[in-house]
Amino acid sequence: MKKVIAILTVVIATVSVYSFTTVESPVKAKKMANKPVAIGTNIGDEAPDIEMAGVDGKNIKLSSLRGKLVLIDFWASWCGPCRRENPNVVSAYQKYQKAKFKTAKGFDIFSVSLDQNKDAWKGAIEKDGLIWKNHVSDLKGWQNGAAAVYGVSSIPMSFLIDENGIIVAKNLRGLELHKQLDMHVKSL
Repeated sequence: MKKVIAILTVVIATVSVYSFTTVESPVKAKKMANKPVAIGTNIGDEAPDIEMAGVDGKNIKLSSLRGKLVLIDFWASWCGPCRRENPNVVSAYQKYQKAKFKTAKGFDIFSVSLDQNKDAWKGAIEKDGLIWKNHVSDLKGWQNGAAAVYGVSSIPMSFLIDENGIIVAKNLRGLELHKQLDMHVKSL
């Protein structure tokens, strides 16, 4: 009988402690403690801003998409694996662009091309049906400024950022991209 009472006491004490303790994400915990979130490329970091020329030559800023979930997609027209992944990225865009999210006001893609040839880049966008508006490149190939900042050493490479610009996932391909986006969709 004493053993049962001792076990119940431990269980009740454990439940009491855990009911008053919450586990927060590292990002939320930093914000609650008024500590700045680091700018970097790790999960939990604020994504470095990118400003680069779009297909029409006008600059586009990543930060202009704040409020939305954004997939930063590094790719190139000459990259076979990138081109094979593009139908999945298009599918994700079509599926989630009008979805209702828990905290974000939509989904968008910010494509950064490591091309050097503008015609090849534009042709691949058209041929692969990359219908979103945010396509940028400095046409410097592997010396692309954003790729250097993000530590891109192979492509395709992607970063999913939340509505506050915080990196929540990296290197999403295939079904994993859809699974990560599903985690942010509002339940019915």
